[in-house]
Amino acid sequence: MLQQKAKAPAVQNAPLGGVEGELSFIIPDGKKPFSHQYDPPPGQPVRSHQYENRKVFIQDGRPQADAFSIDREGFALVRHTTEVADLYDEVALKQAYYPETEALLKAETGASKLVIFDHTIRTSHNRPRGVGLPREAVLRVHNDYTLKSGPQRVRDLVPEEAEARLRKRFAIVNVWRPIVGPLQQFPLALGDAESLAAKDVLATDLIYPDRVGEIYSIAYNPSQRWFYFPEMSRDEAVLIKTYDSDPARARFSAHGAFADPNFPDPKVLRESIEIRALVFFD
Repeated sequence: MLQQKAKAPAVQNAPLGGVEGELSFIIPDGKKPFSHQYDPPPGQPVRSHQYENRKVFIQDGRPQADAFSIDREGFALVRHTTEVADLYDEVALKQAYYPETEALLKAETGASKLVIFDHTIRTSHNRPRGVGLPREAVLRVHNDYTLKSGPQRVRDLVPEEAEARLRKRFAIVNVWRPIVGPLQQFPLALGDAESLAAKDVLATDLIYPDRVGEIYSIAYNPSQRWFYFPEMSRDEAVLIKTYDSDPARARFSAHGAFADPNFPDPKVLRESIEIRALVFFD
């Protein structure tokens, strides 16, 4: 287990509605994986490891959506209406959507301070790609931070108060929502943190031209439990725990997009936005 907390999953008696979906898992080989986040030097691969698609049962989490907790399963569904009409508008995001999201996270977590440090828009529409521009959905199962890179994010973003903050509990939480609903294409599969074994998570170097980051790639394990919230609307958001310094809580979860077999020809193409925030507790 990735956390010390030992308790039955909140959804163990839920009716098993859901889908058989394909998720993409890393294949371990005993070496630390890496992935270049730019065109690598000649002769070097973009990625060091192979991935495999596995069919897994992805349970419909809606029947017991109120039971999920980011401190136990590592994710939760919340109702949240944004007043921002155009979530592609960078000015509106900074002036209105960031404060809305900060208020949501404070209410949901009880945090004393939040630092929203970036956002990512993903879309299947044909739009220009590049730094700061929309990206495609990530189909490989992963978690955004590790035991090493989580604290480093604090040092990078709030260096003047980092050491004091690192002596107390902090977390990193993503807030993910569809820009257009109902979401039919590439919904998120969410891994129950209590079902992830230590051997399932592989620290993976993300190599940039000027630095090296680290995430967890996820290897397949039949004991893992997966959930999703079908046809999410614009007025819903998923909170995803990607790091927690408290070992008595869910420290990490896992997520990745997948093709929902209920919508082989989706009429609504994927458009989503995710906010990432440092969440501090006193």
